[in-house]
Formats: sequence, structure tokens, C-alpha cells
Amino acid sequence: MNGSRIAAVGHYQPAKVLTNEDLAGMVDTSDEWIMSRVGIRTRHIAGPDEPVDELAAHAAAKALAAAGLAPGDIDLVLVATSTAIDRSPNMAARVAARLGIPSPAAMDLNVVCAGFTHALATADHAVRAGGAARALVIGADKMSDVTDWGDRTTCVLVGDGAGAAVVEASEEAGIGPVLWGSVPEMGHAVRIEGQPARFAQEGQSVYRWATTQLPAIARRACERAGLAPEDLAGVVLHQANLRIIEPLAEKLGAVNAVVARDVAESGNTSAASIPLALSKLVEQGRISTGDPVLLFGFGGNLSYAGQVVRCP
Repeated sequence: MNGSRIAAVGHYQPAKVLTNEDLAGMVDTSDEWIMSRVGIRTRHIAGPDEPVDELAAHAAAKALAAAGLAPGDIDLVLVATSTAIDRSPNMAARVAARLGIPSPAAMDLNVVCAGFTHALATADHAVRAGGAARALVIGADKMSDVTDWGDRTTCVLVGDGAGAAVVEASEEAGIGPVLWGSVPEMGHAVRIEGQPARFAQEGQSVYRWATTQLPAIARRACERAGLAPEDLAGVVLHQANLRIIEPLAEKLGAVNAVVARDVAESGNTSAASIPLALSKLVEQGRISTGDPVLLFGFGGNLSYAGQVVRCP
């Protein structure tokens, strides 16, 4: 075995749906204002009794079931999240306990919105190096915990959820080389900080960076996989804002690809957004087994990470 692949995916969203009309009753906003600026219609919001690790465990259980695996088959659990309230036990250990995974390496990664693609690359490296046989890679965030619901510039964006992937060794590389990096001197553009922690961003700075700098970086991720953008069957960008996703996808030039637009119904779920959107595309049959799909995360820290994967 000299490669790794995604064997299966799964996702989970809380039952409560918050509409634009609901938000209009909470802050000075409207469905028209929200749709015109971010393209979001609804978002799922977890209750006070639904912690991040519960969201993550639900998604992970679905991915395990889809792969036909038992908890004991997993020896590495990686959870990408930036909304864990407690420092220890970490989310990965809590997910492992919930699922009954006996003795995994369990680590959290906080790269905010680019967390899942960083975690997927880490799992790929661990499996190919022989450090793990099978890994659970999860993106999970409860953005509602860190949102100021009186700030109409941020509260209209966020949602809660989780997505997961099972990564295992394979004879051929089903996860392409990662292209990752950051602009640390601009890390202040997206923040979750303070007591209590609150999400804030410099929207125009993020928009300009995402739409002008990231298309070339995403094309380079395709080049590392030996593909041109027009060879892609799917593109799953971080579901930040439809007004960022659409121009970024257009400039990428993936003219034959299905472009994930799950943000419209799920909002910005941070590290959960890419596996959540990917799992839905698979579930809906909009991409097929073996199809090349670009996953590209970006956001907090002005970090980015992307790789081309083969659809499970």
C-alpha cells in the first residue's frame, strides 16, 4: 500500500432550522438583505444539550456504517474544530469514547474553516507513513456558541453541523498531495476570541483575499494531483458565503464540475462545511465513485489547504 483513500463519508445537522425570516425577528435584517449579500436561506442550530462532540460522533457513526467498519477498526481520530469549550478531554477523545473506539491516537486540529482539509492531509500522511491503518477525520463546529446574535453582519452567516470521512490505506492514491499555507500577518481578519469568545471578521478583506488570491492557489492544488481544473467532476470549497464560492469557482475554471452550494441551506459551519457538503453530494448521487473532486478550505488565520480526492 503506497496511498490512502476516502472509504466513506457521513454528515449530521441538528434538527432546529433557523430561517432568514426568523432572523428578521431578532435583528435588523431581511430575507432580501441576507440573500443578496451571502446567499444563505437557512441554517441548522444545535441546542444547549448538543455539544460539539455529539455532532461529530453522529457524523462519524454514519461514515463508519457507510464504510462497513466497526469502531475497533479505527486507530486514529482527528477532529477539526475551533468551537470546543473545554481544553481537555479534547473532542477527538470524547468522540472516541462516544463511539467505543478502544485505543486510538486522538487529536484535535484548530485551523478554523480550513480545519478539515488540514486534518485530511494529516490522516493521509499518517496512513501512508504506516502510523495508522484507518483514520476517522471529522470537521465539527457549533458556531452558534460563539455568535453575537445581535450582530447582523455575523449572525446571518453561521450554522452548526459535522461531517466525517473514513481514511484507509489503498494501492493507489485516492487523496492527492495537499497544498497548504497561510497569511499569518492577516490573521486578525477572522477571529474567535475574547471572554466569552465571539466570532468576528473583516468581511471585505476576506472577500478580496478569497476571490483574488485563492483561485491560483486552488489551481496549483489541481496541478499537484496531475489534473487540470476542467478534469474535475466536483468542487467543494469552504461554504463561507455564496458570493465568495461562485466567483472563486468561476475563476478556477472547473467548467465540467458540480460545485457545492450547501451554504444556502446550512450556512457557514466552519470546519464542518467541506465534509458536510461532500457527504451530501455523495448521498444525492451528484458525484460518483472514483470521480476527482477538489476540496479546498480557507478562512481563519487566513489559512488554506486543498487537495484532489477520489469520491468514495
